[in-house]
Amino acid sequence: MRTLAEKILAAYSGKENVKPGEFVNVKVDLVLSNDITAPLAIREFQRLGISKVFDSKKVIMVPDHFCPNKDIQSAEQAKLMREFAKEQGIIYFEVGRMGIEHVLLPEQGFVLPGQVIVGADSHTCTYGALGAFATGMGSTDIAVAMAIGEIWMKVPPTINFVYHGKLPKWVGGKDLILYTIGDIGVDGALYSVMEFGGEVIDELSMDGRFTMANMAVEAGAKAGMFKVDGKTEEYIKEHSRHRYSRRSEECYPPGNTGYSKIIEYDVSKIEPQVAFPHIPSNTKCVSQVGDIKLDQVVIGSCTNGRLDDLRVVAKLLKEKQIHPEIRCIILPGSQKVYLDALREGLIEIFIEAGAVVSTPTCGPCLGGHMGVLAAGERCLSTTNRNFVGRMGSPKSEVYLAGPAVAAVSAILGRIASPEELLDSRLS
Repeated sequence: MRTLAEKILAAYSGKENVKPGEFVNVKVDLVLSNDITAPLAIREFQRLGISKVFDSKKVIMVPDHFCPNKDIQSAEQAKLMREFAKEQGIIYFEVGRMGIEHVLLPEQGFVLPGQVIVGADSHTCTYGALGAFATGMGSTDIAVAMAIGEIWMKVPPTINFVYHGKLPKWVGGKDLILYTIGDIGVDGALYSVMEFGGEVIDELSMDGRFTMANMAVEAGAKAGMFKVDGKTEEYIKEHSRHRYSRRSEECYPPGNTGYSKIIEYDVSKIEPQVAFPHIPSNTKCVSQVGDIKLDQVVIGSCTNGRLDDLRVVAKLLKEKQIHPEIRCIILPGSQKVYLDALREGLIEIFIEAGAVVSTPTCGPCLGGHMGVLAAGERCLSTTNRNFVGRMGSPKSEVYLAGPAVAAVSAILGRIASPEELLDSRLS
């Protein structure tokens, strides 16, 4: 039997079967780039001497790192994207009608099960939550994909991660993936597909699945994937602008085998996780963290900027105050997430608590915009990377956690467990 990834890659390379290690040419459904990676891809595309992209409806550009533009250079980058998009007639999301790319594309219905999606951003693997084979590539490869609608790649092996038991309170998708990366290491799934399953995954929300797929690359994975189930189909029906294809359904019969390895976890005793500097695998249970004071908390990003994440934060921040020495920055993942949070009263809770709520951007995640750290500062973030200098000064520190730990830590001014704020209202 073939794995999910192998079935999709075989279908898109015109083969009956493919096997790990085999080199194949693969057709693509979507080609994505952003305001950092698109300009290089555009210049490489122009060097090829090709006048038109392979399909204007399958090329998407999203300015989401330095938006609204933070300086002249970022404005020039966005201008180049904007003019190329207009010239080619491709899909372009402008400020005010945009969001963080990996929140935006599924929400806007561009992603379907069984697709092949490539993006000039390593966290393109997010779309595997919907059963797509999605992976990040360099800007030069993306230029070629824009030109011919095809990529070449080596078929990756698949590791099956199976989660058993029942999730404890305040433990979600971010904690599961941090725990997993902490267990296998940042190269534990090197050039492999991480396929997630088990009864815990069956119960996990789509937002939780997006979070886990998003961080597969932090274990070195080529892609992170989930089987299509009722929750997937419900999400697709609500968001998709395309008919759910029969071919996609046929990619997912039960009883997949052919895994290079199967790793199983009992989640019943897992606590909320915190990744210490300067690597996502440097994880600890929140009860083992100790007294670590913070200067900033960032809640958002392509990892945890969805509505479910903001609901968790609002539940903990309601009628509480952000610590006076903390800058708490909350960034909804898209305009729709922002508007939904506004209509639910979440934004009011955040502002009354003393947080700042801003336009959808992933600028703080890479230390580019809207939350850069100074030397000696510590930040707890719901983003996906905590490398040296990731959010600003190389002398700063970044800790990673889920939205529950982030919210409580913003209140207490130090990394803390949600259990420290439990009362009758929250129980």
